[in-house]
Amino acid sequence: MIWRTPTHKPSARSRRTRGVLLILSTFLVASALLRFGEGVGRAFARAPEATEESSTPSTQACETPEDMKALLDALQERGRMLEERETALRNREQVLKLVEQEAGQKIAALTTAEEDLRRMIALTESAAENDVAQLTKVYESMKPKQAASLFEEMDPVFAAGFLARMRPDAAADVLAGLSPGVAHGISVILAGRNATAPRQ
Repeated sequence: MIWRTPTHKPSARSRRTRGVLLILSTFLVASALLRFGEGVGRAFARAPEATEESSTPSTQACETPEDMKALLDALQERGRMLEERETALRNREQVLKLVEQEAGQKIAALTTAEEDLRRMIALTESAAENDVAQLTKVYESMKPKQAASLFEEMDPVFAAGFLARMRPDAAADVLAGLSPGVAHGISVILAGRNATAPRQ
């Protein structure tokens, strides 16, 4: 025997009850969601404060380890040594500049003194040349016998120098008045000078 479930259509009252229940449950769910949203919002609002607190370093976290302290001390000592070396190099550079300046002044003074000495030597040589030229003219104007007696007493090289400057005729007269030995010595010196003279 087959049992059939009787089909009953819901009445209008039951449909209204269901509608009310549905609306109430919707309000309850919405209220729960709103409360949940407020909690989440507060959590998000407090999150930056927590982040700021966590980002603030504690004194314990900033403590430097011993090996880092040693490294920092070594670096500071190295920096101090480099500064001292740089200061010493600057001082040495200043001393070298002073020495170079002083050396330059001394070199300039020596150059000036050398130029003055060269001028004095040139004047002396010019004066000596003038004196020798004048003395040569004096010997040329003397009588040959008087000049020969003076040349007898001179050093042969010195006498040869004067005779080389004199006019040939005057020099020949003086040589003729000299003793044979002195005349020979002076002639040898004159010949030696002429031998070394440049030839065309």
